[in-house]
Amino acid sequence: MNYDHAYHAGNFADVVKHALVVRIVEYLKRKDKPFRVIDTHAGSGLYDLSGERAQKTGEWRTGIGRLIEADLPEPARALLAPYLDIVGDLNPGGGIKFYPGSPVLVRRLLRGRDRLTAIELHPDAAFELKNRFAGDFATRVIELDGWLALGAHLPPKEKRGLVLVDPPYEIDDEFGRILDGLRKAHQRWPGGVYAFWYPIKDQKEVERFRRDLAALGIPRILDATLTIRAPLHYPRLDGTGMVIVNPPYVIEEELSVLLPVLSGVLAEDAGAGWAVKWLAGEAPAD
Repeated sequence: MNYDHAYHAGNFADVVKHALVVRIVEYLKRKDKPFRVIDTHAGSGLYDLSGERAQKTGEWRTGIGRLIEADLPEPARALLAPYLDIVGDLNPGGGIKFYPGSPVLVRRLLRGRDRLTAIELHPDAAFELKNRFAGDFATRVIELDGWLALGAHLPPKEKRGLVLVDPPYEIDDEFGRILDGLRKAHQRWPGGVYAFWYPIKDQKEVERFRRDLAALGIPRILDATLTIRAPLHYPRLDGTGMVIVNPPYVIEEELSVLLPVLSGVLAEDAGAGWAVKWLAGEAPAD
């Protein structure tokens, strides 16, 4: 309960994660039917990058700070436009002072009948989130352990949507919780889209996590990763990953456009790279 995302808001991992979440939401909007996004570890929703905590680490400068200054090629610019437009709208004077967390990003993308459930356990962050969305009929904020949402809040009544799981990785076996949570959630709602963020620190631990995911027996699991530097002999945050279950059919192609560009913008050394791999292939045809 000590984690405070304000220190890390807008860093390279946020950029990749949020760009991908926006692409999934944009895909869901292609159909007229309403959908729901369930954000299980929502945070406070908006971060002041001029504040003491963000300034202390300065991580945003090599994340969103680089991206907004980059000369982006097409079609990557078009794919990033919904994300960057929201960041720009929050900073009408230019530059960047405020950075949106996932609930603010998602809410700004939703249409009239779409809904957001934002779940946050930390009392201070939950309080901020409730104030931020006070009076918003399309958003429900719940102060709750987000892992419980993978049971109690699935399936949503809309029967379409995205479950975003972005835990702080404060405990030793957070990867194990993801595996257990995904197994239970998929049993309750096999047709939902799930996006699980994870940090790339310990390469052996990450490889074991990927093998365990592939062994779950869930048919459609895509793994997207971006690293900003070569690993060292000790664990550090060298990269960011997103596991997507039931990914929209366009995501693999879009990632093949986005990730090379983002890798080039966010890279710290020549060891940077990206990958998109199926951990479990397409479901067999009926």
